[in-house]
This record gives sequence, structure tokens and C-alpha cells, in this order.
Amino acid sequence: MDNDHDSDNSRSTARGERSDAALESEVDDDAALVQAARAGDAAAFADLLERHYNRIHGLAFRLTGSAADADDLTQDVCTALPRKLAGFRGDARFGTWLYRVVVNAAHDRRRRQKTHAEAAAAWGERERATRLELAEARQRREWLIEAMQGLGDDLRDTLALCLAGLTQAEAARVLDVAEGTVSWRMAEARKQLRRIDEEQQS
Repeated sequence: MDNDHDSDNSRSTARGERSDAALESEVDDDAALVQAARAGDAAAFADLLERHYNRIHGLAFRLTGSAADADDLTQDVCTALPRKLAGFRGDARFGTWLYRVVVNAAHDRRRRQKTHAEAAAAWGERERATRLELAEARQRREWLIEAMQGLGDDLRDTLALCLAGLTQAEAARVLDVAEGTVSWRMAEARKQLRRIDEEQQS
């Protein structure tokens, strides 16, 4: 029994030593690739990305919960990584540092999405308000056109010209009347329109 126990311990120790050795080898390889990639070695950067791509994407999927969003987040990280490598000081394993980069990228992406959502909501509110204002303006125009039919010909003609953008002096020349007459007709037209509105409201 003791021999079996010692044998198990030996195998466990050997596995641990191999695991530690593999980890040290990975750390050394990463450090060498990072150094080369920083120096502009495209092949070293490609190797570094290939070694860690699945880890990046796996974490991205866990952070986003969506395959499509994970693809986008992974793309963001891979695109930014050449620039980010300048910030890797070697205080932690490259894989640990890379996870931090992915998490930070996810936070940035969430902030952008929130900002976009808020902007879209604000735009939607403005759009609805604009549509409401346009609808109200259209209703007022339709009411005015209909109400003008209840005015006398002189008042209706004068009001129509002024609503078309003519000044009272210009309307007076078109109608061949004094400017004071146009001024009186406009005041009278407004008074009659208010009365029509009050009658409709009552």
C-alpha cells in the first residue's frame, strides 16, 4: 500500500512539474513574441494572436452572451492590440493582462451602446414631437381655410393675401384700396375668426 501511495505522489508531482514547466514555457514564449511584435514583427504578432485568440473570444462570449457581439468585441480587441502592446509592462502574465484588455474593451463597448441607445431615444422623442407639431400645424391650417369661408369676400381676400406673405401695403396695392382699409379688414377678420372658434368650442 505504501509503495502504491508513494507511486501516486510521484506521478502527481511529475504532472505538477510538467504543468509548471509548460506554464513557464508559455510565459517565456509570450514575452518573446510580445517583444518582437512591439518591434514591428508582423509574424510574431500573428503568432501571439493565434495563441490567444480562442481565449479572447471565449471571454468575449461570456461577457456579452451573444456570438455576434463576441465576434465584434474580439475584433475590437484584435484591432486595438498592436497599440495596446505598448502598455504591457510584464508585471503579470500576458494572458492575464490580455483578459484585462478584453474586459476593458467590453466596458467601453457597453458605454458606447448605452450612449447610442440614449441618443436614439432622444432622437425618437424629438421626431415624435416634430410629427405632433406638424400635425397640429396642419390641423390649424385646415381649420383656418375652412373658417375663412365664413368671412365676407373682402375680408377673406385680404386675409388670404396677408397669409401668403404680402405686407399690408402690398395687399393694398393688389386690392386697390388704402393701406388703412387693409389694416381694418385684418383686425375685423381676426375678430370674426375668434368668434367662429368660440362658437365651435361651446
